[in-house]
Amino acid sequence: MSAGAPERPRSGSWRGAIEQRLQRMWFGEPDGLTRLIALPLRLLSRIVGEVASQRRREIARDKATRPPGGAAAVVVIGNLLVGGTGKTPLLIALARALSERGLRVGIISRGHGARLGGRVPHRIPATGSAADYGDEAVLVARQTGLPVVIGHDRGAALALLTDPASALNLDSSASMRENRLDVVLSDDGLQHAGLRRDLELAVFDERGVGNGHCLPAGPLREPLDHALLMDAIVLNGPAARSPIPHSRIFRFELQPVGFESLDGHTTWSVPQFCEAARGESIDALAGIGAPQRFFSTLARLGLVARTWPLGDHEPIDAHWLARLPGRWLLMTSKDAVKCSAFDASLRARCVVLRVEAMVDPSLIDWLEERLRG
Repeated sequence: MSAGAPERPRSGSWRGAIEQRLQRMWFGEPDGLTRLIALPLRLLSRIVGEVASQRRREIARDKATRPPGGAAAVVVIGNLLVGGTGKTPLLIALARALSERGLRVGIISRGHGARLGGRVPHRIPATGSAADYGDEAVLVARQTGLPVVIGHDRGAALALLTDPASALNLDSSASMRENRLDVVLSDDGLQHAGLRRDLELAVFDERGVGNGHCLPAGPLREPLDHALLMDAIVLNGPAARSPIPHSRIFRFELQPVGFESLDGHTTWSVPQFCEAARGESIDALAGIGAPQRFFSTLARLGLVARTWPLGDHEPIDAHWLARLPGRWLLMTSKDAVKCSAFDASLRARCVVLRVEAMVDPSLIDWLEERLRG
């Protein structure tokens, strides 16, 4: 951040500061104050672990119960770790791959930060906004073109999605056998006891599990040994290592595939944009679980930018964005869906880095085999 650059939006500054301190406590070398804060938090972590274990036993009992005949299989793709492992790009890639293999796929999501993301589920329409339905859910809907339902109650979201008339916008007299979904992918929801599931995939990245504690003293949503109950562990990136021995481990890698102006008028290949931006002033922002991953990707591409780490799912203020001095304002696809209604002149300065998850083909083969029985 340069001396002439604007400060971060006041509404998000406290949240970003808390998240950065927690990240240091969980994954880095904590300072003296952070170590002091961590001591009482470990008692809370033990309580969180006990509650999570009780919930996991309930989930395991439900998972062992066979669903009714003809019901869509449910695959949960989620984290034992707090956000930022790359599960959403992985879900998008798997949804596309399974669709290409002839399976009829639907998706459910919590709709984090959505105005309509309460206990009553909502299907995302073609024109749905991030403010109404949540940034990740809208991104998934736009990039897959598949039916997506959001709701805090994942069981209710699943029920809405798998009703042929409401989920697929079909005439109610259409044949249920002909139009039913084969599989539902859940964007996260590993810890949601009200969601029936057939398969569970836990995603980890190069950060591992940090200090190994449960929330709030550590980054784990449930004890690490619960990973043994997952059907598979999926690792993001060549540097990622499984934090626990498991009989079924797959990999994927996030790769940059191109740049696109937010107004949709210009697209570049990765080399084309890097050449066009050489010597230009660039600001880069990321409101994702692991902002540094985005900034590191830009650096590996040779792009030098002022970096603005925002809170995960944090709204982006158009006035703040417009005051950034860079000729180009680089952002993730997840952030871009929050900016799609901004002024045209501002959107012309915004450039989205498109990434795709390159998935180990054996993961897709295994999934298809399990789903087809």
